Amino acid sequence: MSNFTTPWLDTGDNAWQLTAASLVALQSVPGLVVLYAGIMRSKWAINSAFMAFYGFAATLITWVLWAYKMGFGIYMLPFVGRPGPVVTMAQELGQSCLPSAAAAPGLCQNFPLATMVYFQFVFAAITIVIMAGAFLGRMNFHAWMIFVPLWITFSYAIGAYSLWGGGFLYQRGVIDYSGGYVIHISSGTAGFVGAHWIGPRLAADREDSRPNNILCVLIGAGILWIGWNGFNGGDPYAASADAGAAVLNTNVATAMSLLCWTICDMIYFKKPSVLGAVQGMITGLVAITPAAGVVAGWGAICIGFASGTIPWASMNIMGKKVAYFRKIDDTLGIFHTHTVAGFVGGMCVGLFATVEGCAAFGISNPGGAIEGNGKQVYLQLYGALFIIAWNIVWTSLIMCFIKYVLRIPLRMTEAELLAGDDAIHGEAAYVLGPCEAHEHLLAGHYVKRSETGPGELGMGGAIVGKDPHEHGQKAELAEKSSGNGSGSHEIKHD
Repeated sequence: MSNFTTPWLDTGDNAWQLTAASLVALQSVPGLVVLYAGIMRSKWAINSAFMAFYGFAATLITWVLWAYKMGFGIYMLPFVGRPGPVVTMAQELGQSCLPSAAAAPGLCQNFPLATMVYFQFVFAAITIVIMAGAFLGRMNFHAWMIFVPLWITFSYAIGAYSLWGGGFLYQRGVIDYSGGYVIHISSGTAGFVGAHWIGPRLAADREDSRPNNILCVLIGAGILWIGWNGFNGGDPYAASADAGAAVLNTNVATAMSLLCWTICDMIYFKKPSVLGAVQGMITGLVAITPAAGVVAGWGAICIGFASGTIPWASMNIMGKKVAYFRKIDDTLGIFHTHTVAGFVGGMCVGLFATVEGCAAFGISNPGGAIEGNGKQVYLQLYGALFIIAWNIVWTSLIMCFIKYVLRIPLRMTEAELLAGDDAIHGEAAYVLGPCEAHEHLLAGHYVKRSETGPGELGMGGAIVGKDPHEHGQKAELAEKSSGNGSGSHEIKHD
């Protein structure tokens, strides 16, 4: 298609928007897929990775068939647009416009609708994938398959329209630059509420939750961090100066948060933790997200300090001492790293937003409280409370619908919980060959032939009972816990 027939097309903006979208997609697949596979016990590596993999695919089909227009389409209600598909060639090649965000024809961009649909899809997908982190190690996969499209429809699309698509929070002036509320507060809240309805993991899995591969966790974390350049840099919808500011501020806040979390670990636990540093990295990324392009560099540093300390205290002190938080089995601490960090970042917008940053982003807000606009703090609180309340109600309704109306159990059976991946998928992340299996038999481990595999131990076998990666003959892994799943690890050789 030539520029003659598309006078609105800016090839630079379109190229950057597609690049940014691809970076965000890589955060989910393979980023969080690899991170989840590595951070869980080896018996849950396949299931954890597959929950993320499935969620990514199911969200896309839901998105193009009806959910995109609910989030970014024509007004239907103050919090949701009119549902409908985006599947024709005329739609895909036409100019992207947000019809509810401004007077007709709406707020338009210099790239095609296909680019916008894909860009917004990867945000919806990573929200689902993040939420899965709260359910790992026990959610029934069949229930997860039903939950994903329902939650995108009745929860995510509402937040997206309300804050980004021209809905009532957008009209009131609540600022969510790139998803601190729409993505992180919603995924963290829904994950915590969903964990309540699903129930906990086996006691043994909660007590011994050491990662099976910390290097895989670091690979996933690295993809997540660098991918965030597209996450926040793509939201001006243009290859603009504000996109550059958003990328720089994102990295500054993240680095500051990682350093602060590590220092807190060293003060409280007496050792620096790699997994703790990953948590600090994530909270920094989350907290800067609602603010990335509207705050100055000094504001990003302040946000990084807050995100490296407040969620740390939430996870490591409140999460361990408050009975209700100990009761709810939020597997990866998503509530702390996303709801708490997203809330911290959103309130920091109310404090640190600048007049210049808001103007560069194309909004009329006169900055935050430091610029003399104290009302912005109230608006940010109002927006956060709406997203939290909506997700508490609708996540509960969806879980109850699956459990009581469809009569699909939310939690795996006890037998499946004991066996893990081999019982659920007929696959194992680490398959032992005959010689290795013989060594483990001599060491007193029980080897069970997979009932669903090809039948040969080296092809379909799985270790059931003691985990060979946790009880190997060559190394003993000693852990001093630091937070939910974070700790310092030392390899002791015989």
